[in-house]
Amino acid sequence: MLATGLGALPVHYFGDRAFDWRPVLVGIAIGSMSVAAVVGLLQPGLELGSPGEVWGGAALGAVLFFAVRTALRHHEVSIEEVRGSDVKRAALIFAVLFAHSLPEGFAVGTAYASPDQNLGLFVILAIALQNIPEGTSVAIPMEDAGISVWKQFWAAVATSIPQPIGAVIAYLLVDQISGLLPISFGFAAGAMLVLVVIELVPDGFTAGTRYRASAGVAAGAALIFLLENSVVG
Repeated sequence: MLATGLGALPVHYFGDRAFDWRPVLVGIAIGSMSVAAVVGLLQPGLELGSPGEVWGGAALGAVLFFAVRTALRHHEVSIEEVRGSDVKRAALIFAVLFAHSLPEGFAVGTAYASPDQNLGLFVILAIALQNIPEGTSVAIPMEDAGISVWKQFWAAVATSIPQPIGAVIAYLLVDQISGLLPISFGFAAGAMLVLVVIELVPDGFTAGTRYRASAGVAAGAALIFLLENSVVG
């Protein structure tokens, strides 16, 4: 949970350089979240269950994204006295990441229930590192709206509240939860990938920012691939 909050801090503390670094930060979120959705969610889901379960879950995740997006369009969203399109975007990203945190918690609890004592540590490290750029994606529209850094930090942390809850449930009910993992992994991946394509890519890749955003995408993707290789190793 706290790792997600760490991703919010650079967004504020770059100060006057924030405008130059913003496309890079968005790109890191795009690259890391995309690779994590594929290699950390879809791939394990397909290994654990049928393609129908995984892709069906992904479709449900996409439906969730568009349902939340539509609801936000028809409602005024504010944080204290702050409102506007940036606040709505922050709320949308928060909702998607909050929903996808529960399957990650299931993964942590299932891993700790495994006979392999090292598996739990590897899984929680992988998810913690993946959470950092997710916190960045929450903080960027909040920073644009002028919301304080500590509200950004705690909003990012709050997206991961379902993780420890899901971890405890999965640890105690590992046999029952294991059967739900393919669907829940697909659900999380679907919501994340649609979020990346619809919200983050247009935000990061604007005129004059494409090279910086591309560098961020490469860095974020490389980080998750390196982590994946170290976990497999």
